Amino acid sequence: MTATTRITKGIRTVANDIAQGFFEITHNGFALLGLAVMFAIITLVAHPEIRTESEVRLMGWLQDRHAPTASVNLEPEAIERATATNPQELPKQQAAVAFWLSKKYGVAPEPLSALVAEAFETGRRAKVDPTLILAVMAVESGFNPFAQSHVGAQGLMQVMTKVHSEKYEGYGGKLAAFDPVSNLRVGAKVLKECIARAGSVEGGLKLYVGAGNMESDGGYTAKVLAEYARLQSVVSGKPIQSIQPNPAVITPVVEPSAPPSVENVAALTQPS
Repeated sequence: MTATTRITKGIRTVANDIAQGFFEITHNGFALLGLAVMFAIITLVAHPEIRTESEVRLMGWLQDRHAPTASVNLEPEAIERATATNPQELPKQQAAVAFWLSKKYGVAPEPLSALVAEAFETGRRAKVDPTLILAVMAVESGFNPFAQSHVGAQGLMQVMTKVHSEKYEGYGGKLAAFDPVSNLRVGAKVLKECIARAGSVEGGLKLYVGAGNMESDGGYTAKVLAEYARLQSVVSGKPIQSIQPNPAVITPVVEPSAPPSVENVAALTQPS
């Protein structure tokens, strides 16, 4: 037998011994583990109070591990506070208006869809054309619900909150001016009153911007009517000129000096 053969045989013997020892240790370890588990089960069965205490401790440990995740304050219902609607869920005309305004004013279509839907519903109730409401909103704030002018006109419709504070009482107070839907409804009401007092849309817009006693309103009425005409084209599916940026003109709304006459309310035609 050569030296190489003896070395190889020796290595194999050592390897076999190691493997056998490892097997015996593992086997004995599993046997001990099995005995420990069996002993634990017998103990828990024989002593229910120990089992109960163990369950309480285990539950406490699991809750402690879960605590960091729970402290994040998850609010699945937060979506209910969002002023947003899927434009695909709107009627075809309203969806077209929402997408057109979104592209022109750089505002996400989802919140605009909610505003368009609310404008159509508010306009239906108030008998004011919803596209006129949206045109006023576009010129006044560019659809920024937190806009404020230097004289205190606030929100989407730039209503003078201090002047029309009583109109916000039904919405919880003056801070509702920064709730898009509340501001839209109050602004539509003020717009209707202005139109009623003036007896025409043009005159009502002049009152709305606070230029009722002035010769010129600075082009405000023309801007609103131009946007109104474009929105009417969108609703009817007619082609319109290419979209150009239309920066918001933030202007105040004043309270009419006399109560509006219901008999003179200008009934604007709803879009078909």
